[in-house]
Amino acid sequence: MVYPKPARRSWAEPWKVKMVELLKLITPEQRLRSIEEAGFNTFLLRSEDVYIDLLTDSGTNAMSDIQWSGLMLGDEAYAGSKNFYHLWEAVTQHYGYKYLVPTHQGRGAEHILSRILIKPGDFVPGNMYFTTTRLHQELAGGTFVDVIIDEAHEPANEHPFKGNVDLVKLQQLIGEVGAKRISYVSVAGTVNMAGGQPQSMANMRALRELCRLHGIRIVLDATRAIENAYFIHQREPGYQNWKIAEILKEYCSYTDTCTMSAKKDALVNIGGWLATNDQGLFEEARNLVVVFEGLHTYGGLAGRDMEAMARGIVESVDDDHMRSRVGQVEYLGQHMLDWGIPIVKPIGGHAVFLDARAIYAHLPQSQYPAQALAADLYVDCGVRAMERGAVSSGRDTKTGEERFPKLELVRLALPRRVYTQAHMDVVAESILATYERREQARGLRMVYEPKYLRFFQARFERI
Repeated sequence: MVYPKPARRSWAEPWKVKMVELLKLITPEQRLRSIEEAGFNTFLLRSEDVYIDLLTDSGTNAMSDIQWSGLMLGDEAYAGSKNFYHLWEAVTQHYGYKYLVPTHQGRGAEHILSRILIKPGDFVPGNMYFTTTRLHQELAGGTFVDVIIDEAHEPANEHPFKGNVDLVKLQQLIGEVGAKRISYVSVAGTVNMAGGQPQSMANMRALRELCRLHGIRIVLDATRAIENAYFIHQREPGYQNWKIAEILKEYCSYTDTCTMSAKKDALVNIGGWLATNDQGLFEEARNLVVVFEGLHTYGGLAGRDMEAMARGIVESVDDDHMRSRVGQVEYLGQHMLDWGIPIVKPIGGHAVFLDARAIYAHLPQSQYPAQALAADLYVDCGVRAMERGAVSSGRDTKTGEERFPKLELVRLALPRRVYTQAHMDVVAESILATYERREQARGLRMVYEPKYLRFFQARFERI
């Protein structure tokens, strides 16, 4: 018998399953009751009522046997833990920074950095805001200024590096307020709120030259910098034969300091750090971390957590791992493209972002279409996603008016090494079923609004 030759060789994850966590799918009636009790906010759902959890890729990763074995080697000394030095070595080797201050997670590093570098009245330009980052900047008296390229605000635009900084916008801001009133340029790689979109190496290099000319620091949010390095490898000429670890090292070399939520790229469930090449900044941060997080050799973490981080960093820069990680996101996103469901293009590194403004086009943004779509997805099949639109954007700190960004998105963030391709098929089919009922969707009104980061705890009701 002659067998037909496959169009391409099959692909598989570079790991095998050693332990499983049992899931359950509650009934549609139970799901409807659960989302109503949660005020139509997926953050307020109980995890036991969720079937496939794509709320976030933060701290939801599956650790390897190498990382789990590292937990048994935790040196829980209050001062001078050997695991701290293992972590420092891993950060220095793979990210290139000289000095390290561990924190309990990324926002701990953002808090310390903002207190040190931002003065009231300062400006902090960046390639689109992130919720916690901007809040820490504002609490310190700074004003965030978006200097990302215009294409980043257009979901259907297929620019390969929508995370790029618009150097003309940045130069105009410098001309208007002066370099001395700019605390630093805040760069995220990749840009979460734009749909997981990367920044090119050429853009980072050009940004470095502009900032050097004006004496301005560059602070990198390195949370998903390895995913950014993967996209440079895939999309930017001249880097196809480079290792991802090599690209990451060069990318970071154009920055002065980084904040890091290790709960993403570094494949752990808790942890973060502030790393820098500036000894003066390091000394200040090392002092402040004692006030807010813990001693400078543990920063609010157990020794075992730092060991898992150190080992996770080594695994995270592996080319096969990153190909698998982003490949699963692309697999889910390609289903959406094949079915004509509006998403942010190109497909991002950590999540698929549904364009809720296009899907629920009959709902005004004041009725929070992304929040409504996330709730409807959960009711359909127990898939938990999250809103990234008007609710996340919050209110203007000066006027109190709601911000209505151009991007009104639902994020389906994929934990690393957790779900299978079959799970992605279930998610895709649930999105399709919800999309086909889109004309029946109803908007939401907010009935409870916390003061800060409202998307975490706000409550809604159907209109």
